[in-house]
Amino acid sequence: MATNPYLKFLVLIAAATHLAAFAAAAPADMVYRNGHVYTVDNSDSVQQALAVRDGRIAYVGDNAGAAKFIGKGTKAIDLHGRMLMPGLVDGHMHPQSGGSRLLNCSLDYEPLTVSQFQARIQACIDKEKQKGVPEDRWLLVVNWFQQGMQPDGAGTTSATLDALKTGRPVIVRSSFGHSVQLNSRAIALAGIKRDTPDPAGGIIVRDASGAATGLLEDAAQDLAMNLLPALTEAENLAASTHALDAMRRQGVTSFLDAYTDAETMTAFTVLQRQGKLTARAHFAVLIDLDQDGTPVSTVADLLRQQKKFDQGPTTRTPSMQVRHAKLFMDGVISAPAFTGAMLEPYLVNKGTAARPDWRPGPSKGPAGYFSMDALKATLAELGKAGIDPHIHADGDRAVRETLDAIEAYRASPDGERMRAVLAHDEIVAPADYSRFAKLDVTPVLSFQWAKPAADTVGALKDYLGPARYDTVEPQAVLLLAGARVAYGSDWPVDPLDVWFALKVGVTRTAAPNAGKEYAGRLTSQPGMPRAAALRAITMNAAYTLRQETMTGSLEVGKLADLVVLDRNFFTINEEDIANIKVLQTVVGGKVIYQAKGMRQETCRKHETLRLGSGAAAFDQFKPRVR
Repeated sequence: MATNPYLKFLVLIAAATHLAAFAAAAPADMVYRNGHVYTVDNSDSVQQALAVRDGRIAYVGDNAGAAKFIGKGTKAIDLHGRMLMPGLVDGHMHPQSGGSRLLNCSLDYEPLTVSQFQARIQACIDKEKQKGVPEDRWLLVVNWFQQGMQPDGAGTTSATLDALKTGRPVIVRSSFGHSVQLNSRAIALAGIKRDTPDPAGGIIVRDASGAATGLLEDAAQDLAMNLLPALTEAENLAASTHALDAMRRQGVTSFLDAYTDAETMTAFTVLQRQGKLTARAHFAVLIDLDQDGTPVSTVADLLRQQKKFDQGPTTRTPSMQVRHAKLFMDGVISAPAFTGAMLEPYLVNKGTAARPDWRPGPSKGPAGYFSMDALKATLAELGKAGIDPHIHADGDRAVRETLDAIEAYRASPDGERMRAVLAHDEIVAPADYSRFAKLDVTPVLSFQWAKPAADTVGALKDYLGPARYDTVEPQAVLLLAGARVAYGSDWPVDPLDVWFALKVGVTRTAAPNAGKEYAGRLTSQPGMPRAAALRAITMNAAYTLRQETMTGSLEVGKLADLVVLDRNFFTINEEDIANIKVLQTVVGGKVIYQAKGMRQETCRKHETLRLGSGAAAFDQFKPRVR
């Protein structure tokens, strides 16, 4: 691009003239007035009113200015002080998995004893038996809160499932997505024997005698998961439809599917062509060098999928983009998996349960799932292709190795163009905090993990030791170090409840009904400032999708992706953030979700519509996924 100051001046004048012409044109399609319009612009300004025309924002300002945009056919809405903000951008989720899990036997993320675990699964077996499901059909059980098994430390083996009254192969999938538990029938069908080697990037858990327990970690899951019958076209469409419904009720207007496949993209393509795609859909294709792939061949395969499914630039109508690659550097740091790659060993109890003596053990987790050379080569190939990497890094060693590779890539001629993301970052060495900003790497974090819970207090505290435990979930710490923090729900690892997640991000506290053992805050770290938490789920997440010039804030000329809330995120008690309900979700100027009590009607000039009064009117409109 030319750097001539005069040419820059002409470009700025042309842009200003275009926006002025846009704002001065015909009456708007919709006008919102008397609201707390939180813009997420560069100064986080708050306005009173907003006008939408032809799917874009035509005006943001005070009520007097908005009145000029109300014509005979304008739908004018009196917000009565309620909050209007940009639509939410979920920078890391698994929508097809989330939607399909609504179709399976679910343990609903609940902490269960072994007997409760068995009873819930037996109920599913009995129910399906009544429907005539054959005995040779796999049973997939989902949303198992493995880290929450009661009492703390309770585990499962194939014997736990063998006690059930069925001959069916059973596979129970952890909500974290990194572990599955099989019964003996499933172990046999998967061909797992005493001498079966661990696959690259995975672990076949074994007992003291060397026999497989049926617990499979990370890549080892594929030994069983690949045997499940593929979803039918109708099931895939149902999963996508359920996922979009859950999103719009939460106010999500854009998302990244952080680990996709052709079947998922096919389903979303069908919905898009039917006019039923209600969020801007972005997809990250897996890069896996362990399947006889090379950086060149795997990126070439990604580009073939991009050619088939990518629908071009962002437009008013939601469409699909395939511009990201998903890479895994490790698994998860929590017990019992310990597949997060750590700089120092996990601790083990050398004493007894009554008198514990926690000392460094033999394991620092697995080697990085990509070697340094392979990661550097893959980043180089992705850079040539114009694809942004979205990299799973949970442990501090995985984070450091990934940052090292990105630093090397940044030194290359094209290194500045890439928008690299490190997802999760549950523990980061303090020496690496500032490197996110220095290397322009965005941490995409799931704020809801930063609370006292079975997967933090129970599954991390003793195994990391006090000093390391105090650094887990460094959300505000990375922000204070200058990082551009973005949000990703990681649904269905957790229920899709972004308002609870934002509340946890601000407070670092659990839900009020979590129990006395989980009272208080997680560690001594500060919570996220409210404005930063909202920016993470709007502009910053939009940036990771290269969509920030079109969405992420309420500014003239941007696409009208917005949500109306039943209460003000900034003025309510911080614990009440979890109770926020979305009254209306709009994508490209089209209302895609609306709670009862919020009506739109065509108004004459100077007439406005009122929102139904009282939050109670909206209590029934809770997300279906909870």
